Amino acid sequence: MIKRLKATYILLALIIGSSFTVMGQQPGAQDTVANKKFINIIQSKRLDYERKDTVEFQSLVGDVIVRQEKTLFYCDSAIINRNLNVLEAFGHVHINDADSVHTYSDYLKYLGNEKKAYLKNNVKLTDGKGILTTKNLEYNVQSKIGIYTNGGKLVNGNSVLTSEDGYYYGETRDALFKKKVKLVTPDYTIETDTLPYNTYTGIANFVVPTIITGKEKNRQVKTSSGFYDSQKKYVVFGSRPSIQDGSTFLDADDVASNDSTGYSEARGNVIYRDTAQGISIFSGNLKTSRNENSFLATIQPVMVIKQDTDSLFIAADTLYSARLSDLIKSRPVPDITGKESDIAKDTSLKAKVAGIINKPADSTDRFFEAYFNVRIYSDSMQAVGDSLFYSAKDSVFRLFRDPIVWNKENQISGDTIYMYTQQKKPKRLYVFENALTISKVGDDYYNQVKGRTINGYFKEGNIDFLRAKGNSEAIYYGQDDNNKFVGVNRATADMIDLYFEQRKPERVVMRVNLKGTTYPMRQVNHSDMRLRGFKWIEDKRPKSKYDLFGK
Repeated sequence: MIKRLKATYILLALIIGSSFTVMGQQPGAQDTVANKKFINIIQSKRLDYERKDTVEFQSLVGDVIVRQEKTLFYCDSAIINRNLNVLEAFGHVHINDADSVHTYSDYLKYLGNEKKAYLKNNVKLTDGKGILTTKNLEYNVQSKIGIYTNGGKLVNGNSVLTSEDGYYYGETRDALFKKKVKLVTPDYTIETDTLPYNTYTGIANFVVPTIITGKEKNRQVKTSSGFYDSQKKYVVFGSRPSIQDGSTFLDADDVASNDSTGYSEARGNVIYRDTAQGISIFSGNLKTSRNENSFLATIQPVMVIKQDTDSLFIAADTLYSARLSDLIKSRPVPDITGKESDIAKDTSLKAKVAGIINKPADSTDRFFEAYFNVRIYSDSMQAVGDSLFYSAKDSVFRLFRDPIVWNKENQISGDTIYMYTQQKKPKRLYVFENALTISKVGDDYYNQVKGRTINGYFKEGNIDFLRAKGNSEAIYYGQDDNNKFVGVNRATADMIDLYFEQRKPERVVMRVNLKGTTYPMRQVNHSDMRLRGFKWIEDKRPKSKYDLFGK
């Protein structure tokens, strides 16, 4: 008899519950929820009904499943307020939002009319790509927007993002994180105050000042706009980012980089500094290869080699630099550090460079090339040429195709010029084929020395001695103790030495097979006192370092 009564009571409760659901969808006493979608019971091991005044409740216990439209709610137990269409769920709460977004927690309060869910304790949200965990979460089932304000963490593959506030948009899989945002990937750590992020594409957008630190810790980027694609490992920075990579620093209007290939490109007012090399690059465009340790600068590039008191500025249409040890694998590089007689032998640097291969930290494992319209400026020396090659291994600048070098009032030209440096200061000058040095000593007076080759030596940054060899010729203006011109000598010899004092020609010495004539100053046409190939090209001489940066 008792069993029959209990079964009858359960059946009656189910009928009352079902009757309430039907009544709630009809006009009349329930106008406040008219035309609203009710929360319907799908499954429960136990169902209780209770009415307090005008408020009606249903209590569900055990493997509870309820539904509102396409959204399913799972939990251990629940209470449904039928008047307000509100669900409270406890234990192992799971919201399945049309199989697109899944949300989990220990506690849920769901407002069925507004379709808003408030979840607490061990909250987890996933869209199949990323997993968001937080303490408290507000989730709108209709708009699929989730909000947390007490700290949260998003794990998306190998990326982990944390912030104090977060906004998730399920329709687009976009997320907006704010306050103490930190995104950690296998390659970078990104720290900012606001970060839009898409869990499907893995793209993070930079919209406020942001600091990005590489896994090596010595790579850092400061930017305020751009984006990072964590899947393709591609990044774009805008709004004048500042980038540090070990001993190198880069500033530009915008920068794009691909970590998969190691290639980067900087555009607009580019400033590149290598503190280990003591080198800076200014250009409109700079392409770099991290794997090849190279750069290509174009659009009015200027390279500055830092010296103690007199930096060297080099400008050209194109500047290129890479590892010397890689270059010698593709083409021979002459060793010109030997004696003068060894220069033309084209001895290879391969043996010397072999010792620095596989040692990328070696600062001597580097070369520079400049192409077309090469111009060089320092306070003590200026030069122009068609192209330039510099090896950090031998510290020699090689100028090709009609190069000209100026030192104070002295002009030196030839087919090719090698400028030897020591501790980044001029040490020696070697000119071969059609070598000619000209020194202006008066309005129309020029001391001139010509030879197949000219060797020059510097002292404290100024020419101290020149030697011309091979069919040498000279025109020299003699002066007395009062610096008055007394005559002009024109001569030939196998070898001619020219000595300088206070940066001016002081004495000329003819050696072997000397032939010459000295003329009084008034008995010659000084405009005719010119050696073959004479050109005083002052207009091509860079007047200051600012001449190199374009007009």
